[in-house]
Amino acid sequence: MKPLGHKAYGSIPHLPGSKRGPGDKGLTAHQAAILTDRMRPGDRIYVTEKLDGSNVAVAKIVGQIVPLGRAGYRAETSRQRQHQLFADYVFRHWAAFDSLLDEGERVCGEWLAMAHSIRYDLHGRPPLAAFDLMREHDRVPYARFVQRTAGVGDVMGCVPLIHQGGPLSVAEAIALVRVSQYGAVDAPEGVVYRVERHGVCDFLGKYVRPDFVPGRLFARVTGKAEVWNWAPDR
Repeated sequence: MKPLGHKAYGSIPHLPGSKRGPGDKGLTAHQAAILTDRMRPGDRIYVTEKLDGSNVAVAKIVGQIVPLGRAGYRAETSRQRQHQLFADYVFRHWAAFDSLLDEGERVCGEWLAMAHSIRYDLHGRPPLAAFDLMREHDRVPYARFVQRTAGVGDVMGCVPLIHQGGPLSVAEAIALVRVSQYGAVDAPEGVVYRVERHGVCDFLGKYVRPDFVPGRLFARVTGKAEVWNWAPDR
């Protein structure tokens, strides 16, 4: 069963030229233009580095702290070691998440413990990087999200913000993430755009570089051992 009754996080549509997977959706031309060229009165654009990990969440449900995978199932029930480690990490830092979250909220982020396609140097950085704070399907305004998550910075980082204000072209955005701000050893995956209209999140969009190869470091792809960016103290 899914504790939330739905997925922990949905899919973000792609900007034109972004590498898509099977079934991925794209933004309309009008939406893409708002992010990259012609914003509307009352808009504010945020652009963050897209990190390459496992999409996870931590929710507070009836007073309990619950680690979740993207699909909405409890992380500790996963057969994947990376998700079991995530659940253990959340329970070890229960107090930090309990202080962060109000009833019914969840913080969503990238769990970077195991390398998927990009290796990360996580020395001095938490293996969990947040990108959203949500209640049901509504997002907390970005500035408030950053302010609140800063209080648990030793346990959970934030995906790096590379731009805020007006529109930003994809070329300019990609140039800003050529050097990762979260320790990526390999070329960053891409960027995520977010537009807030009069302080309320309107929609998101993402751009993934065309030469990005999803899951290229997975053991089932390489035939070798898994690559880990982080492992808990034994």
